[in-house]
Amino acid sequence: MNDNSQTLPCVMIPMSEKQLLLPNVSIAEVVDFASSDPAAHSPEWLVGELDWRGLNLPVISYDAANGGKLTVPGGNRGRIVILNTIGDHHNSVPFMALVTQGIPSQTRLTEDQLKKIDGDTGPADLMAVEVEGETAFIPDLGYLESLALEASR
Repeated sequence: MNDNSQTLPCVMIPMSEKQLLLPNVSIAEVVDFASSDPAAHSPEWLVGELDWRGLNLPVISYDAANGGKLTVPGGNRGRIVILNTIGDHHNSVPFMALVTQGIPSQTRLTEDQLKKIDGDTGPADLMAVEVEGETAFIPDLGYLESLALEASR
């Protein structure tokens, strides 16, 4: 590693069959899993809603939004990651929530530690990467924000 390389604080977020990689700045907070049940006729990827800081946030199952099964964490492992939105609809949906299958872990990465790889990506994935020998997926936040907007209407 040369002296000019910069590290980026990141978070690895465990999902059912994969892990996500996001920069720390995209995460507003991580809270214990708790949400209301979704209303009847809700999309399959909607776990429920979370009352967070006076806002009613749709809780999205990344796995289900990506074509997999909706899995709600059991026991005390699951968390909800509150993400800052950055897209065109930031004013109407400033945050969104993703259910996790475990506790996110922090890491610091340099550009050379991250390698884009070919992987089976779904609609909620931007790309697959290799991080120190492990596969992780960078989520398509624009796609997830569009789901949050749809759920909040």
